Amino acid sequence: MVRVRTLAAAVAATLLPALALAQASAPLTREQVKAETRAAQKAGQLTPAGQGGARSSAPAQPSTLTTAERKAQTLEARKQGELQPAGVTQKADVADAKRKSTKTREQRKAETAEARKKGELVPAGEGPTGPPK
Repeated sequence: MVRVRTLAAAVAATLLPALALAQASAPLTREQVKAETRAAQKAGQLTPAGQGGARSSAPAQPSTLTTAERKAQTLEARKQGELQPAGVTQKADVADAKRKSTKTREQRKAETAEARKKGELVPAGEGPTGPPK
């Protein structure tokens, strides 16, 4: 709902200056803005949520599959093991998952105990975001 409002506000913000010049005496009503947004949506002129930035020249074609067909395809892909786990579609994540550790558990525990004695551990929630490079 928030994205729809944001999108409507963005469309209104882009259309408002041109319309304000054309109708300098009367501001747009809420219904006029809604109608313009619907017309822009039908014409394929709205950017999908989360896809701001560069636009393609051709609007995206609507899917020809029904919801049931899409669900069936997803279930079949799951059975075949073709679905990627959420969040691991980036090459670096896949490479990290395949890399094997060069230390034993005892070595890691000893290093952690030594770092604790020296006061080198970072308190939970205070470290840098993301994995170390």
